[in-house]
Amino acid sequence: MQGKSDTHVLAFAGDGGTFDIGLQSLSGAAERNENIIYVCYDNEAYMNTGIQRSSATPELAWTTTTPSLHPKLGPKKNMIQILSAHKVPYCATANVAWPEDLTAKVRKAASMKGTRFLHVLSPCPPGWRISSEHGIEIARLATNTKVFPLYEVVDGTKYHITYQPKNTPVRDYLMAQGRFRHLKDEDITHIQAQVESDWERLKQMEQISSE
Repeated sequence: MQGKSDTHVLAFAGDGGTFDIGLQSLSGAAERNENIIYVCYDNEAYMNTGIQRSSATPELAWTTTTPSLHPKLGPKKNMIQILSAHKVPYCATANVAWPEDLTAKVRKAASMKGTRFLHVLSPCPPGWRISSEHGIEIARLATNTKVFPLYEVVDGTKYHITYQPKNTPVRDYLMAQGRFRHLKDEDITHIQAQVESDWERLKQMEQISSE
């Protein structure tokens, strides 16, 4: 910004500030391909202000503004797809349960120029209604159930899945969290089907970009 070519400009924001409040300015920065690394710390709600829903909140999840009788409707916003549509040099998902993958992606982003976007999933024990000691275990389930796959996108077109999940049933992830305890069997079946559809689409994008 000031002609200092050896300085990395790092932006760090939560899911509310990224998915909702700051999306307009983030889109503008991405369209201009500003030379920044933007890290989104995603715990899937406005956790600092009282666990209110954001557009990062998963479908049918409990929050204080979407109680169990009226859970959040509609899928979680896909920020990687949105940023990739701007054709920025680098976008990637990461999970605190895979620190080596996260570190590798940070280093890769730091080696590039232009707008680089890292979407990092991290559980919030009070908001997810889990105990702190189970946070990493549940974060791993998010990826191994394919709810939150780990992948990267270069130049908006080149997709690469960086971790092959274990195909754990989505039920295992959902029922480990109090925010999903109200779900019925048909709700879980619906979410499982959506996860499988999204995963197949991601694999197709990877295959197309490798041809």
